[in-house]
Amino acid sequence: MPQILIDHSPGIDFDATAFAKEVHQLIPEVIDTATADCKTLVRPAATHLVGDGSPGEAVVLVEIKILAGRSVEARSELSVRVTDLLRSHIRVPAAFCVQVSELERETYVFVHHAGH
Repeated sequence: MPQILIDHSPGIDFDATAFAKEVHQLIPEVIDTATADCKTLVRPAATHLVGDGSPGEAVVLVEIKILAGRSVEARSELSVRVTDLLRSHIRVPAAFCVQVSELERETYVFVHHAGH
């Protein structure tokens, strides 16, 4: 069920697919879910801006959406572990963050659509 969104600066030397695969392996170590349930979208940005716009620092933003009900400690551990993993994948100066947010079970709908 976890939905992972990875936004990053254009042209950054970053293997987002390899990173995402490792995130998919890591998540079930922290919360009750299966690797097969993880879904990731990688969204390279057309442009980015940090501070006053001076060149030189890339941006990587990772959001992990999980169903509500996990403890603050589990969500915090997931944030820390994904941040550490991100550090190991980013080799250039960068501003990055990881956010774990909850989806309300009452309003969340996921469908495997077979098409028409």
